[in-house]
Amino acid sequence: MKKDQIKKVVLAYSGGLDTSAIIPWLKENYHCEVVAFAADVGQGDEELEGLHEKAIKSGASECYIVDLKEEFVSDYIFPTITTGAVYEGQYLLGTSMARPIIAKAQVEVARKVGADALCHGCTGKGNDQVRFEGAFSALAPDLTVIAPWREWDMVSREDLLNYLAERNIETTASATKIYSRDANAWHISHEGGELEDPWCEPTKQVWTMTVDPEDAPNEAERVTLSFEKGRLVKVNDVGMSPYESLVELNKIASAHGVGRIDIVENRLVGMKSRGCYETPGGTVIMAAYKALESLVLDKNALKYREQIALEFSHVMYDGRWFTPLNDALLAGAASLAEPLTGDIVVKLYKGQATVVQRRSPSSLYSEDFATFGADDVYDQSHAEGFIRLYSLSSRIKAMKNADEAK
Repeated sequence: MKKDQIKKVVLAYSGGLDTSAIIPWLKENYHCEVVAFAADVGQGDEELEGLHEKAIKSGASECYIVDLKEEFVSDYIFPTITTGAVYEGQYLLGTSMARPIIAKAQVEVARKVGADALCHGCTGKGNDQVRFEGAFSALAPDLTVIAPWREWDMVSREDLLNYLAERNIETTASATKIYSRDANAWHISHEGGELEDPWCEPTKQVWTMTVDPEDAPNEAERVTLSFEKGRLVKVNDVGMSPYESLVELNKIASAHGVGRIDIVENRLVGMKSRGCYETPGGTVIMAAYKALESLVLDKNALKYREQIALEFSHVMYDGRWFTPLNDALLAGAASLAEPLTGDIVVKLYKGQATVVQRRSPSSLYSEDFATFGADDVYDQSHAEGFIRLYSLSSRIKAMKNADEAK
């Protein structure tokens, strides 16, 4: 759609400096009505407070704030947990998991108000532009996508502040923004500042969600997680909704400094970036879930789930939620999660989440078979025949090499 044909745009709005400048910029350059949209994915009341008023003052005709917290945890986080996905061995995909539900809700608002276009404030260097636009392509290919950071000539915070000042649009932003942060119910991410130098250790001011492990209590705390068919249903024997359980675990685990990581990751667009992530409750849930798997799934089933985890970590990170591959991987993980009912106790201490107790009615662990003492269920002499068959190909190859060497 040509620029002069666009009459109404729905902007993914955060109230930050970038999106505050985007509203007047859209009106001036596209001569269109701008509808602001904000998703509540559990980032906290502070970020949402006064957002509607701020959007209107910046020039938006309306601001929709959509509560997605329960749906986010139930339909995006929990299914991802069943895959066991961890990007590049460390990152629990907090930012990535929020993007598909935000994009979907943005499209729904656009349909509701009869918009011609969708707009986001992602830069041309990051992963999020791909995640949002990939989702838009799958859900609303008829809507034009506007990415101001790929169009305008502003390149710094000073440029944006001057732009707003010239138009008498108030902002609480300052010329210096030490860190770039993104928060939701699952985690908070930190980039920028001293973190741009991978040789520089993060200072205490980087972390905002968790207690420094060195300052955490000197006594460990144990928390019990109860699962039914792979879904967390109770925390310390109290039934909770998915979102409530995550909030409770965030509170418990953050007090013990659990869930901090400091990594250099490969962005989808080709560059490396250094970031610090805090995922306290998520770290506990993932540890508990994998402990339950180890108790219930047999070797081949667990191996296949691990393959799903590796593939799904890239599917999620790369913004391919609304694809057939995503659906197939989630279906496979859900099938493997069916027998995962049981209780796991995790000990929290000085930044560590350690599984110390596990039980399940579907457990394949048998003390009768595993014991080093006398038993009546396993004849150790049977192992000889098994090993001979298991290593048969190696035996045949060795004999063939010996014949050829003669």
